[in-house]
Amino acid sequence: MTTILIVGFGSIGKRHLENILKLTNSKVVILTKRKRLLRLQKKSVIIVNSLQEALLHKPDIGFVANETSLHVDIAMKLVNHGMHIFLEKPLSNSMKGVQKLDKIIKEKKLISQIGCNMRFHPCIMKIKNILGKKTLGRIISVHVESSSFLPDWHPYENYRNGYAARDSLGGGISLTCIHELDFLYWFFGDVEKVFSITGKYSDLEVTSDDLSAMILIFKNKIIGEVHLDYFQRPDFKSCKIKGTKATLYWDSTINEIKLFYQKKHKWNTIFKLKNYERNSMYVDEIKHFFKCVKNKKKTINDIDDGIKTLKIVLNAKKSSKHEKMIINN
Repeated sequence: MTTILIVGFGSIGKRHLENILKLTNSKVVILTKRKRLLRLQKKSVIIVNSLQEALLHKPDIGFVANETSLHVDIAMKLVNHGMHIFLEKPLSNSMKGVQKLDKIIKEKKLISQIGCNMRFHPCIMKIKNILGKKTLGRIISVHVESSSFLPDWHPYENYRNGYAARDSLGGGISLTCIHELDFLYWFFGDVEKVFSITGKYSDLEVTSDDLSAMILIFKNKIIGEVHLDYFQRPDFKSCKIKGTKATLYWDSTINEIKLFYQKKHKWNTIFKLKNYERNSMYVDEIKHFFKCVKNKKKTINDIDDGIKTLKIVLNAKKSSKHEKMIINN
């Protein structure tokens, strides 16, 4: 029987546990500082309060779902014990220890995956497919937006205490909502230069950035505009990609993809997602990870991709601080 260790038991750790139990017959060990979890204790789920105790169960796979600032430290310990690793996004809030972690994963030939579940959203996957067919012609620019109201994320708890609101824990809009940067990198490849205005601008009681406006210049000369914020109601995500032949637009509120062909002068709906269950993305990313572990294959979003997107965010913060364009390397 495979043994899976989940480190951290906040909202994403709980989601992963539920999905793992649905998908597998594995034994699950939860490493958490949270109390009152004895009700979860059953034959296939074990609660521990220290890594030393967790290691007694000899886990094969580790899910890192604790605070972002602690990701690399705990991941290093897990891979040193030979565990394949699923790291929640973002990989970290700095580059400290990241290259060493990458080296150990490769030396031990372990499978890694970054938990950017938007890569498994049917609309994002469809856009990736359309881009592969060159339907839009040569891509000129892309604009993406991700806006939401942080206090609405987990209404059952005080948003001020969550990691997303606290810079010291690796929170902030640019890191916590890294999904858009991740799928843009997946779509268009490496980013060459970054310019950004990132900081705290709203009245929310957070110590982290709550708005980030970025300009990305990709190595293939595509221009990207990214808007992320913590203070908008209602939630909204969108992606508009402009090419020489057509423009593509995705609206998250209706989960619809439209194309406007230059020669036809009208919008055509080419994909519409109905009654989509949000948890499906999380289920599909775990299925993919487990399949890659079983077959010893590289995942769709391994640590190398996590490093690429982390560098974009860190350089965006640097750009904002120094008020200048930053070379992304």
